[in-house]
Amino acid sequence: MSSTIPQKFDWRRARALSSAPIIPGPVVYWMSRDQRVEDNWALICAQEIAQAAQRPLYVCFYLAPQFLGATERQYDFMLKGLQEVEVDLKKKNIPFYVLIGDVDKVIPAFLKEREATVVIKDFSPLRVYKDWIKKVSKKIDAKTAFFEVDAHNIVPAWLASPKREFAAYTIRPKIKKLVPEFLTKFSRVKAMKPEVYPAPFVSSDVNWSDVMSALTIDTEVKAVDWIQPGKSKAAKQLKQFIEERFISYDVKRNDPTEKGQSDLSPYLHFGQLSAQRVVLEVLNAKAPTTAKESFLDEIIVRRELSDNFCLYTDEYDAYEGFPDWAKKTLELHAKDEREHTYTRKQFEYAQTHDDLWNAAQREMTKTGKMHGYMRMYWAKKILEWSKTPQDAMKTAIYLNDKYELDGRDPNGYAGIAWSIGGVHDRVWFNRPIFGTVRFMSYNGLKSKFNIKKYIETINSL
Repeated sequence: MSSTIPQKFDWRRARALSSAPIIPGPVVYWMSRDQRVEDNWALICAQEIAQAAQRPLYVCFYLAPQFLGATERQYDFMLKGLQEVEVDLKKKNIPFYVLIGDVDKVIPAFLKEREATVVIKDFSPLRVYKDWIKKVSKKIDAKTAFFEVDAHNIVPAWLASPKREFAAYTIRPKIKKLVPEFLTKFSRVKAMKPEVYPAPFVSSDVNWSDVMSALTIDTEVKAVDWIQPGKSKAAKQLKQFIEERFISYDVKRNDPTEKGQSDLSPYLHFGQLSAQRVVLEVLNAKAPTTAKESFLDEIIVRRELSDNFCLYTDEYDAYEGFPDWAKKTLELHAKDEREHTYTRKQFEYAQTHDDLWNAAQREMTKTGKMHGYMRMYWAKKILEWSKTPQDAMKTAIYLNDKYELDGRDPNGYAGIAWSIGGVHDRVWFNRPIFGTVRFMSYNGLKSKFNIKKYIETINSL
């Protein structure tokens, strides 16, 4: 390998997407899932390569005019965060570009124009990103070194496990073994020397009006105002959570009537906040061990289990991705009588007989968020009130991705698959419709929290 490869960066966080070696030349970081400057291993890697060779570093973001059912709500949150990225990069003398068009045209053209010899992309296990990589790989110069860096997980997904894990208990020991090696301090992103840049590419300014006009999205689902996007707001939210709510996290997190959750999910989803940064701050916080253990298991083990599921399951958003035992039991109960069945539109407009389910749906459509405990009940009832599990999956994903700020995320796909298809769960008692997939009931939740209070709170929004 070339001597220009930086020795500080832990190359276990990266995997090669091409066979080309690293040679001195301009470096491009293709930002995608991790939309931040600091605490970003992909950007750190790209800069270290560029600085070792004393060559320019560029950051580009490919913006799809429409993306997996995302609406104005999600695009607004993302684009406002990216505007902050542009400002932060400008302070580091690093040009930032937003590219719009066919991914296999605009990315290769950008690389060619800047004579890039190295491309670093942040990692995502979702099919759409894998497809982008395949398309771009076919069009770029064979001499271009192409790497993928996992800047989203603490333990890189391909190192955490080489296969699809059965459940949290099977991946937990593997991750725990590796966490001490990867839970390290971040290197700072440094200011680049302007003199290394060719005259046409010394600086950049994104025309955000042009960016907005290029979108072809649903504008009926509006942005929300209870949470503000960007890394600065993410840091403030993290600080507030640790200081005000973290101490009782393990007690209140599953009660929808309590403000016990972190509200960090949108920031983590858009990569405006690093999960590793969150873990480092939580470990230093003053809180009971039970609160820390509960939260750390969620943000490390459960999150990375979701990435594992999507990485090794092409059909993570479909019935075909369910474990064999779940498909078998659901097929055996396919013709069971449904007391209630609803159309997608009836689900979307909260027109069911269940006031609790309707409240959860309204919480999501109005705020872009549904309490995590309610998400499980919500998805399971969609299974119970749909003609087939296949229909249930399609409906749940459609609604989740349309309204949730953190839709189109491995956590969402894994959570829905858990609820409807027993993914990461075990065999339960046999019941109508569900078979041996775990069941949840209205009365069961009644014993967990104050349902009436929850419904009244949502109805008052």
